[in-house]
Amino acid sequence: MRLRTRRDDRNHSSLCAIRGQSFGSARISESILEAMRQTGRHRFIPGSSCSVAYADRPVFIGQHQTISQPFVVALMTHFAELKLDHTVLEVGTGSGYQAAVLARLVRKVCTVEIIPSLGEAATQLFRNLGYENVSVKVADGYHGWQECGPFDAIIVTAALDHVPPPLIEQLRVGGRLVMPLGSAQAIQQLAVVEKIAEGKIKTRAVMLVRFVPFTRTPD
Repeated sequence: MRLRTRRDDRNHSSLCAIRGQSFGSARISESILEAMRQTGRHRFIPGSSCSVAYADRPVFIGQHQTISQPFVVALMTHFAELKLDHTVLEVGTGSGYQAAVLARLVRKVCTVEIIPSLGEAATQLFRNLGYENVSVKVADGYHGWQECGPFDAIIVTAALDHVPPPLIEQLRVGGRLVMPLGSAQAIQQLAVVEKIAEGKIKTRAVMLVRFVPFTRTPD
């Protein structure tokens, strides 16, 4: 029998807090909560204590980047409306936590990170943890990852004042893109963008958020 640890208790408390929250008439699904329960957040925060890793708040991971708070990870995953046979693009790998959660819910995850040290560390971590359905590319995520698509859903984990057109092009009709829209120097809107036909999208704002800026390569 496996003994329950303090880390288990902190993770359980964090997920219970998420389970107790709702957004409109919707609640975070049990499948998302179970994926998060199975994905040890402490593994994706180098040098962090468990009390920090399982607090419902963002945590700095170096290179001026953060790992999102668990509730925001759950909410973005929820609004992506994922299915088991989906291929998903994540822009902004960071330490890999969001991609690891997605990997338990879909067929394939393609994740793009612009900072080489973060992308390389995430690649090694995925390999060590046995994530065989996650691919990492070090590149400017503004351009997406055409060779890995098309995508049923896209999650962007950094703030920009517009939706990158290449991402819409690589999104399947009927797919969803979830990202923070607005200035990196201010509060942003978490937006859900639905591609309802080629060349036609529908966007709605769902809540206020604060994300790090979307990093681009120099022109």
